[in-house]
Amino acid sequence: MCVAPPSRWRPTLVAAVRPLLSTAGLVVVYYLLPMNRPLTGSAFALLAVGLVVVIGVVVWQVRAILRSAHPAAQGVQALAVIIPLFLLVFASVYYLMARDLPGSFSEPLTRTDALYFTVTVFATVGFGDIVALTEAARIVVTTQMLGDLLVLGVLLRVILDAVQRRRQDRT
Repeated sequence: MCVAPPSRWRPTLVAAVRPLLSTAGLVVVYYLLPMNRPLTGSAFALLAVGLVVVIGVVVWQVRAILRSAHPAAQGVQALAVIIPLFLLVFASVYYLMARDLPGSFSEPLTRTDALYFTVTVFATVGFGDIVALTEAARIVVTTQMLGDLLVLGVLLRVILDAVQRRRQDRT
């Protein structure tokens, strides 16, 4: 016999599962995206478009927090969408640069290698096994490093402020 959880558990269960599903979904999309066409134009243009999308998602998520009945859970959901999306934008650019501009990195990058490199830069670990070699690649990596600082500082502050504001509005 299957017993449904009490209704008071439902928001907690959703708050725990949605971020995991969102992150997993974004990673699946990254691996399924048809990135087999040559990189036309500049990787910088692709990066700029990706970052504009990330900013749009930030605005959308902050608005969702400000309307949410469960702002803390919505804040966790926002972070579970924004941070992976931010990282996957850079992983996509690194993958395309490595494929279409050989010599950009110390070794060819698969999608997994590009994601690994992106996360090591984000985590400021920098193992040194993959290194940006060209100026273009170094500019993109530097942009990610600066963006990482913004994500860790400004984004977290914006999300926390939105959660606090919504909680105050409800009281």
